[in-house]
Amino acid sequence: MYISKWISYNMDQQNIDTYWQQFLATHPDTPPDTVFIAERFGDSPELADELAALIIDGTKTATCSALWEWEFESEPLPEIGTLTILLNGDDEPLCVIETTEVTIRPYNEVDAQFAFEEGEGDRSLEYWRDAHWHFFSRVLPAIDKTPTQDMPLVCERFKVIYR
Repeated sequence: MYISKWISYNMDQQNIDTYWQQFLATHPDTPPDTVFIAERFGDSPELADELAALIIDGTKTATCSALWEWEFESEPLPEIGTLTILLNGDDEPLCVIETTEVTIRPYNEVDAQFAFEEGEGDRSLEYWRDAHWHFFSRVLPAIDKTPTQDMPLVCERFKVIYR
């Protein structure tokens, strides 16, 4: 069973189920009824492809999202051990990632190490702040929110466990 965080995607459930079965065949200690998420990162197919490439090559090992989005969608927050099938911009499975850490911190308290682990741009805190401010300025109005310096972010670290 899987949960799609972004229902608007045109995901092929059979393709995702097949990918999950392949994952289970190589990870026999994972119970077959484990709940997993199938999603892409970013707010466009192009950004999803860009971020997925960074994850596949090992550059991106962290991500964040606004806590307000989780609350708006009434979704449970990720936990250590959460499994996610990462989808590309065409909603095709690329890999399985496992959440290794979850913290909630204000936007203005994200540090240079976390920005580096997000792996985007030149990996600096300055780049991270600029890119994420623009991202949240695009996505938060859909839930009647505006980015603030102290907006709470769900900051996750993860590792690729299957490709």
